[in-house]
Amino acid sequence: MALDRSDVEQLAHLARIGIQDQDIPATTAKLSSIMGLIDTMQAVDTSGVEPLAHPLETTQRLRADVVTESNQREALQAIAPATEQGLYLVPRVIE
Repeated sequence: MALDRSDVEQLAHLARIGIQDQDIPATTAKLSSIMGLIDTMQAVDTSGVEPLAHPLETTQRLRADVVTESNQREALQAIAPATEQGLYLVPRVIE
C-alpha cells in the first residue's frame, strides 16, 4: 500500500503531529515502507500455526534453588541507627 502526500498530511492531522513541509516526502517514504512490510507479513501463510495468548508461552528453565550468599544481617544492621529483633526501626510518619 503506497501512501501519498495527502495521506500523510491527513494522518498527521488526526494524530495532532506537526510535520514540516520539507519532511513530508521522507515521512511518506518511511510510512510507505512500513505499510509494505505489513503487506508482506499479511501474505505469509499462517494456517498451520496455532495462535498464542502470549508470545512467551514456553516452559521457563528454572535454576536450582540453592543459597549462594551467606547471612549478613548482623553486618548490615550494625550501621543502622536503630534495630530490634532483626528489624530496622524508623520514626513514625503517620499518627
